[in-house]
Amino acid sequence: MLNGLVAYLDSIRARDPAPRTRWEILLYPGLWAVGMHRVAHWLFEADLFFLARVVNHLSRFFTAIDIHPGAKIGRHLFIDHGFTVIGETADIGDNVTIYQCVTLGGTNPANGVPGKRHPTLCDNVIIGSGAQILGPIIVGPRARVGANAVVTDDVPEGATMIGLKARSTLVPAETWLKEFIPYGTPCQEPCEPAGGGRIEDLESQVATLQAQVAALLEAQASDVTPAVGARTRN
Repeated sequence: MLNGLVAYLDSIRARDPAPRTRWEILLYPGLWAVGMHRVAHWLFEADLFFLARVVNHLSRFFTAIDIHPGAKIGRHLFIDHGFTVIGETADIGDNVTIYQCVTLGGTNPANGVPGKRHPTLCDNVIIGSGAQILGPIIVGPRARVGANAVVTDDVPEGATMIGLKARSTLVPAETWLKEFIPYGTPCQEPCEPAGGGRIEDLESQVATLQAQVAALLEAQASDVTPAVGARTRN
C-alpha cells in the first residue's frame, strides 16, 4: 500500500511543478477527494448507499470536489484544484488529469432512466479547466480537451478538442506531445494544421475586400464631383 501511495504521489509530481516534496501533495484536495471516494465507492458497491453518500458529502464539504460514490476511477487520477463534478456512471481510466471546474455530467436527467449516462475517459486523458464532458460518450486514450470546451460526442484517440461545441484541431497528440502537457492544449504550438494554407486564404480575402472598398469609395467620389460642378455653373 505504501509503495502504491508513493507511486501515486510521484505521478502527481510529474504533472505538477508546484510541489517541492511529496509531503506537500498530501495536502492536495484532489488527493483527499480521490481517497475518500475509494471509501465511498466501496460502501456503494456493498449497497450501503446512505453511508456512501455521507462520505461523499463530507468529501465535497472539505475538498469542493463532488465525486458520486458510483463513479469508477482508475489509478493515479489527478484532480488539480476543486469545483469538479463527476457523475454516478462516469468511468475514468488510469493516469487521467482533470483541472478545476470540470463537469463529467449526464444528459436527459428527466427521463428517469438510471443507465449509463455519464462519460468514459480512457487512459492518459487531460481535461482542461472549465470543460464540460456531457453524456455517455467515450474520450479516447491520450485525448485532450481544452479549457471551457463542451464535448457531447465521442473523442478519437489522441485528438485535441477545443471550442463550444468542441471540435477537433486535427492535430494528433503524438505529433507534438512529449510527455505531459498541462490543461489539455498546447500553449506555444499551433492548434490548427500549419500546412493547411488558412492564413494565406484569410490574407487573400482581406486583400479582395480592401480592393472592393477602394473601388466603392472611388465610384462614390466620381458621382459627387459632377453634381458639385453642375450646381456651381448654375
